[in-house]
Amino acid sequence: MWGPHVSRRRMAGRLAAVERGSVLIETVIVIPMLLTLVFGIVGVGRLTQAEMAVSGVARETARAAALANNPDQARSWGSDRAQQVAAGYQLEPGLLQVTLDPGSMDRGSQVTAQARYTIRLTDLPFLNWTQFVVQSTHSERVDLYRSRWPESHS
Repeated sequence: MWGPHVSRRRMAGRLAAVERGSVLIETVIVIPMLLTLVFGIVGVGRLTQAEMAVSGVARETARAAALANNPDQARSWGSDRAQQVAAGYQLEPGLLQVTLDPGSMDRGSQVTAQARYTIRLTDLPFLNWTQFVVQSTHSERVDLYRSRWPESHS
């Protein structure tokens, strides 16, 4: 009578030990995959935010430059606006490059701005070796019907 009960208890104990071991192995396999997925999602979110920010910098730079009266003023206004917008999006100034082509600044002509930003994911585990370059180009037309202020000759 003692024999069957003891063997059942031993078998139950052995099965519980095997299940605990398999749960541990499954956890060791699943946790790194979940962490990689989470950090990947964070990385994609940063990349998307940077794409929107770079697009905004290019658009606002071209728009500000198109309102200027001459190419030198367009470069100055465009550069100032690019810095303001980049600061608003919290872009690192050393990683952002903005180029502006004011053209002739004649009515109806185009002002073109290009923004380029390097994204480094050095603070994310598993992704700290990667970097991406995001760029955007935007052209803005100088209004055909706007009046220009004469330049002062002081």
